[in-house]
Amino acid sequence: MRFTLRQLEVFLAIARSESVSRAAKDLSMSQSAASGALADLERQFDIQLFERVGKRLQLSGLGRSLRARAEALQEQARELEQGLSSHGEAAELRVGATMSIGNYLMAPLIARYIREHPGSRVALEVANTAEIARKVVNFEIDVGLIEGELQDADLDVVRWRPDELVVFCAPNHPFAKKKTLSDEDLKEASWIVRERGSGTRQAFEHAMHGILPELRFELELQHTEGIKSAVKAGLGVGCVSRIALEDAFAHKSLVPCRVPHRDFQRYFSFALRKHKYKSAGLENWLALCRSA
Repeated sequence: MRFTLRQLEVFLAIARSESVSRAAKDLSMSQSAASGALADLERQFDIQLFERVGKRLQLSGLGRSLRARAEALQEQARELEQGLSSHGEAAELRVGATMSIGNYLMAPLIARYIREHPGSRVALEVANTAEIARKVVNFEIDVGLIEGELQDADLDVVRWRPDELVVFCAPNHPFAKKKTLSDEDLKEASWIVRERGSGTRQAFEHAMHGILPELRFELELQHTEGIKSAVKAGLGVGCVSRIALEDAFAHKSLVPCRVPHRDFQRYFSFALRKHKYKSAGLENWLALCRSA
């Protein structure tokens, strides 16, 4: 073999950080050692893996075409190393989840995964759909659990489970006494909504097609709990996933509003990097999520 795993590790670290110095710091090695490893790899095969753009190093066309296979090879090497060390199925898994999934579904899934696979570790990142997708594409996380729809040539998006959004208000809001809400009601409301780039905002706008330009947005917030608090305080009406509202509905601190002529159904999905190697740990995680 004409290259080493260390050279591969340096190549991938630079691809993620777009900087030799940052890659060297991440790998706990000197900048000169990192530069030398990359230079040796390129010289051995007479290739150029990066192009310098200002102070950043960006992947060349060849570098981009090789990255997914290099990441897959590194994952296989890491899995082999874990197997040699532990003689079991322990794994390190990097999971990303969008806000509703991360805040309301992930804790029991992670707890069950660790119980069933002792010694495994799960690192969780919670962000909106756009940010989770970016991290999956850039190999920063192994899988994303997302709410929104994605069109990305580098991603495989696979449906996981159904979900629905619910319009809701405070118990003393005029809408709380209505059996159903009309489009005129929706246009008169002051809306507290998620920010653009979130799957919840995407699904909300899809459900409100035809009247979206006429809706009045009072606040745009990044967190579901912030929206619930603003609605409880009487600032307006909200629309988020039912899984985030079950407790509030049970305690009657918030009230669901029926809007039967609007479609609030959607799906949660897995976002996976195309051509990424699926380790045993990742396959176990996907199977657990599907069975839950």
